[in-house]
Amino acid sequence: MKKTVLVVIAVLAAIVVAAHFADKATRLPRTAAAKVELPSAGNPAPDVTLKDLDGRDISLAQYKGKVVLVNFWATWCDPCRFEIPWLIDMQQKYGAKGFTVLGVAMDDEGQKVVAPFVQKERFDVGGAKSPMNYPILIGNDAAADKFGGLLGYPTSVLIGRDGKQIKRITGLISYEEISKAIESQL
Repeated sequence: MKKTVLVVIAVLAAIVVAAHFADKATRLPRTAAAKVELPSAGNPAPDVTLKDLDGRDISLAQYKGKVVLVNFWATWCDPCRFEIPWLIDMQQKYGAKGFTVLGVAMDDEGQKVVAPFVQKERFDVGGAKSPMNYPILIGNDAAADKFGGLLGYPTSVLIGRDGKQIKRITGLISYEEISKAIESQL
């Protein structure tokens, strides 16, 4: 029994030490971290062109004049999957008023993983099973960098009709908060 306790303590100590060094290895140095600037409200949206699931080039500039919620997500991301029904609902509710969600899938495997996911998955929206009803684009690090980089998934950027960034949300969106922000732009 005593030997088992010592083994467990040794394993836990090894995990703590490994986690400490992994954390240190993945952090930006203070000087580099100080240089990271996230875009602020009022800045123009970046010039970004990505492929949709059919291989067509889609540019953010094509949506000028609309209110756009650019949503960076991944198929394996649980918080992303949690908010997809909200995005479907927002697209249904505000789409006819000049709003669109642009889903930017950031999966490393790209279209071969994203296309089947979008075709197969259905989400509970108001008691009905609904597919993703907004354009899905295949993202990459270069596109994310144009938005100031991503600190995690999901990350959403709300862009006004004038092409300027209004709001940036890292992590799960608040349905009420983003709905109010969208409504204020329509």
